[in-house]
Amino acid sequence: MWIANIGDSRAVVCERGAANQLTVDHEPHTINERKRIEKQGGFVSTFPGDVPRVNGQLAVARAFGDQSLKAHLSSEPDVKHVPINSSVEFVILASDGLWKVIKNQEAVDLVKSIKDPQAAAKRLTSEALAKR
Repeated sequence: MWIANIGDSRAVVCERGAANQLTVDHEPHTINERKRIEKQGGFVSTFPGDVPRVNGQLAVARAFGDQSLKAHLSSEPDVKHVPINSSVEFVILASDGLWKVIKNQEAVDLVKSIKDPQAAAKRLTSEALAKR
């Protein structure tokens, strides 16, 4: 399986019941992303009660389509090949709306007994909304 990501959506695989994060969250405060943003003439702001933001606006360091910040963002995805074998049970793909309130292993535990993908997605959504 090939995984490519940009921004703060995440892929988590369940292998033998254990959560394994496959992607990197491209957040502006990480050392490499911050250096790249600053090298491209941007800055990362950190205000009390808020998340770090590129030029005080965007909470991700990589994105498509944000014209006003294009010069400071990267649209280059991280790409990873993950072999699929009999130990891989399923993959959860979700945005930061889920991952900000539910940990990787918790998400896996919530849905590992649900066979219907739509029902699993609804369960994760309900749990995330309940924690907001």
